Amino acid sequence: MFTDMVGYTALGQRNESLSLALVEEQRKLIRPILARHNGREIKTIGDAFLVEFLSALDAVRCAYDIQRAVREFNISLSEERRVHLRVGVHLGDVVESGGDISGDAVNVASRIEPLAEDGGVCVTRQVYDHVQNKFELKMASLGVKPLKNVSVPIEVYKMMMPWSVETSAPSNQLDRKRIAVLPFLNMSPDPNDQYFADGITEEIISIVSGISGLSVISRTSVMGYKGTTKKLGEIGRELDVGSILEGSFRKAGNRIRITTQLIDVVGDKHLWAQNYDKNLDDIFAVQSEIAEKVAGELKTRLLESEKRTLEKKPTENIEAYTCFLRGRELYREETEASLRQAISLFEKAIELDPKFAKAYVGLAECHQSLAASGYEPDDISLSIVKTSLERAIDLDPNLPEAHASLSEMFFNMDDMPGMEAEARKALELNPSLPEPYAMLSELAAIKGDPGEMVRQIETAYRLDPIRPRFIWLVGTVYLQTGREEEALELWKKTEQLAPVYTYRGMIEYYLSKGDLEKAREFHAKAEKLEPTRPRVIWMGGVIAALEGDREKALLAIRKIEDAKVGPLSFNYIGYVYHALGELDSYFEYMNKAIETHLIIPSTMMYSPLFARARADPRYLELMEKIRRQLGLTK
Repeated sequence: MFTDMVGYTALGQRNESLSLALVEEQRKLIRPILARHNGREIKTIGDAFLVEFLSALDAVRCAYDIQRAVREFNISLSEERRVHLRVGVHLGDVVESGGDISGDAVNVASRIEPLAEDGGVCVTRQVYDHVQNKFELKMASLGVKPLKNVSVPIEVYKMMMPWSVETSAPSNQLDRKRIAVLPFLNMSPDPNDQYFADGITEEIISIVSGISGLSVISRTSVMGYKGTTKKLGEIGRELDVGSILEGSFRKAGNRIRITTQLIDVVGDKHLWAQNYDKNLDDIFAVQSEIAEKVAGELKTRLLESEKRTLEKKPTENIEAYTCFLRGRELYREETEASLRQAISLFEKAIELDPKFAKAYVGLAECHQSLAASGYEPDDISLSIVKTSLERAIDLDPNLPEAHASLSEMFFNMDDMPGMEAEARKALELNPSLPEPYAMLSELAAIKGDPGEMVRQIETAYRLDPIRPRFIWLVGTVYLQTGREEEALELWKKTEQLAPVYTYRGMIEYYLSKGDLEKAREFHAKAEKLEPTRPRVIWMGGVIAALEGDREKALLAIRKIEDAKVGPLSFNYIGYVYHALGELDSYFEYMNKAIETHLIIPSTMMYSPLFARARADPRYLELMEKIRRQLGLTK
C-alpha cells in the first residue's frame, strides 16, 4: 500500500511549517489504523507511507478505514488544516533487504496511487480478484491503465465510498426543510457499541422531528441505508429530501466523540459541520445542540416551547439511558425473544430512574407487539400497556411517543374517539410521526371518507417511504379508490424494497381485473417467500375459487385454520367463501370477526374483490354493528 497527501508539494512551497504539521497529524492518525489491520510500516517518504500486509483483504479494509478516519478528522476543521489522502493497493511479490522492500509490486502500488481521487482508494485487478466477494464496498473498474516504468498495462479499480456525493445535482424541487438523518457510523473500538450509534440516530431523529417547520423521515426508512454505498444525491431522490444529516459516533470508556455534518442535497454543499469531544454525561446536550444547529441552518425559527423541550434531559442517569438504547435496538428486531429482552432492559432503566418517561413508553410498545403477534394474552398486555403509558404521561404530558402509543392502545380497544384524540395530540407535538397518520387513515375509511383515507396514508408514506407496510397500504388505498394504475405503478417500483407486500398488492390488483394468470404468477412469488402466511394462503384460495376449484379453495381454508393466528383468521376464511359465492358463510365469518374485535373494516368496505357482498342487505347491518362497536354511533 502507498498513501500520499494531495497537494503536499504545493503546500510546502506556500507554508512549510503548516505542511510539516499536517504530515505529523496524518502520521498520528494512520499508524494506529495500520496496527489494527496487521499492516507493517516499511517506511515514510516525506508525506507518503509504504506499508506491507500479509492479506489483501486486510490491506483493502485498512485503506478504507484510513480514508474514513481522515474524513472524520477533517469534518470540523478549516480547509487549510485538513488532510487530503490518496491510497493505492497492489498485490505481488517483493524483495526484502535491510528492512526495505523493492520490486515491480512496489512500483505498481506507487503508480496507481495517483489515480485515486482525493479521499479515494485505487486497487489493481489482482487485489480486486482476491477481495471482490469478501469486502463490503463496491469496486468500479477505471479500465486498463498504462503505468510509468511498468511494461504491461494494468486494470485499476476505484473503491466506491459510501459518503460520495454525485456530481450531478438533483432536481431543485427537493425541499431543503425535508430532512433525513442517516444512521451514524459506529467508529468505537468495540463493535458492540453499534446499538449506541443507532440509538443516537434515533434520538436525533426524534428531537429534530419535534421542530415545527421541518419534515423528518422516519427511523424505519433511514435505517435501511446503514452501511449503504449509495451516494447522497441518490438517497436524497429516493427519500425526496433536500437535506441530509450524517455523522459518526465513537465511544471509549466514558468519553464520546460525535462528528456530524448537514448537507444541502440540491446545492451539493455542506451547510454545517461540527466535532464534539465530550464525556458520556454530555450526550443530551450534544443532541440538543445538533437539533438547534439544523434548525438554524435551515432557517427555521424555534418556538420557546421547542427550546424548552430541547433543553430537557430524558434522564439524569446514563446507565438508565444505556439500558433504554439497548432496549430500543432489541425492540426493533420484533421477535418474541428480543421483545422480552427489551422488556427486561426497559424495566432496568425504570428501576434506575423511576421518572424516565421514555422507558415506560418502550415497555408499553413491547407488550403491544407481543399481543399483536399472539405471544401474550390481550388482557395481560392491555393492563401493562395502560399502566405504563399513564405513568409516562404523568411524567411528561407532552411526550409525543407516549400519545402515539396510547393511540394504538385505544385502536386495539376499539375506542375510535380515544384513538383519534391521542393520534391528533401526538401529531400536534410531533408532526413527523408516521404511525398516527396511518391510524387516522383507518378511521377515515370506517367513517366512509375515502379522500381523507388516501390523504392520511399518503402523509405516513412520505414520512416513511421504505417501510413495507406503508408501501402496501398506500398502494391498497389507491386500488380501493379507483386509482388502480397508480397502485400498479407504485408496486412496480417497490418490488426490491418490499417484495412480499408488493406481491400481495399485485395479486389483489390482477384479481380485481379478472386476470387470473397474472394473479397466479405473483401468488407463486409470494408463496415462495411466505408459504405459511395466512394472507398469502387466502389469496391462493380466492384464485382457486375463481378458477372453479372448490376443493383447493376449501384446502386453503383448512391451512388458514392450521396456521393458528386466532380470530384474525375469520376475515381470511370469509374472503375465500366470498370468492366461492357462498355469501351466507362470508357474513357468518365477518360477524365472528366483529364479535372477537378483529374485523378489518377497510378491506370489507373498499376492496374491489368484495363488491358483491356490499350489494347484499346484510352488509349495512354489518357496518352498523362495526360502527357501534367502535364508538362511532350510539
